[in-house]
Amino acid sequence: MSEAKIQTGPLVDPHGETRDDCAVIALKNVTREYAGHGSTVRALADATFSIVAGEWVAITGPSGSGKSTLVNLIGCLDRPTAGQLKIDNVDVASMTATELDRFRADKIGFIFQQFHLIPYLSAIENVMLAQYFHSMTDEAEARAALVRVGLGERVSHLPSELSGGEQQRVCIARALINNPPILLADEPTGNLDAANQTIVAELLQDLHRNGHTIVMVTHDPEMAGLAQRRIALSHGKVFCHPVGGPMVTLRR
Repeated sequence: MSEAKIQTGPLVDPHGETRDDCAVIALKNVTREYAGHGSTVRALADATFSIVAGEWVAITGPSGSGKSTLVNLIGCLDRPTAGQLKIDNVDVASMTATELDRFRADKIGFIFQQFHLIPYLSAIENVMLAQYFHSMTDEAEARAALVRVGLGERVSHLPSELSGGEQQRVCIARALINNPPILLADEPTGNLDAANQTIVAELLQDLHRNGHTIVMVTHDPEMAGLAQRRIALSHGKVFCHPVGGPMVTLRR
């Protein structure tokens, strides 16, 4: 399994485009369409952009703009209707479903707004479940992951015995347990109070400092402001701010 590394040297070529050898996520003319009631819905239209290894990118845009579609594609939960999507320089469209499942487990850690914890499993068992789907379980590693997010004293607690912020931290530990180079966070602070938002934001900042590539969907301008770059969506169209360029927010 490859580990995340922060690239050194220039990340862009003389034309201002991301260098191919730096891109851990690369979309080229990616379109995703769905069959509707007698018509075709284009949820994402001709998206072309790259995300470099070690970068923190915020995906923003109003409801219905295509954020969920983009996240599902980057997370290898869906495939493009047209265009090319590469994750860690691998064209995911060329994989079988079984190969894609294993590739996703190796490369991507998911942090969900709704937590998606198994209610009858303890915190440590929820983390070990991610290990099980990847290869084999290791209780010591799962415990260490929970200690890393400040839950060393809560490993045996059920989700119902944890606060919302603690449940989100279990999700982060679960996302980290297989050491994926990419973290895909969907509204990671959306259901949290201000104090827990701060804790989760600090955890994400620490993970980024340690080399993880973070792709984060958020409506929160403060969270978006932590990212190095913003990819804004509007009606399925992508507006990608250049590496090192200023970030702006599209009007609704």
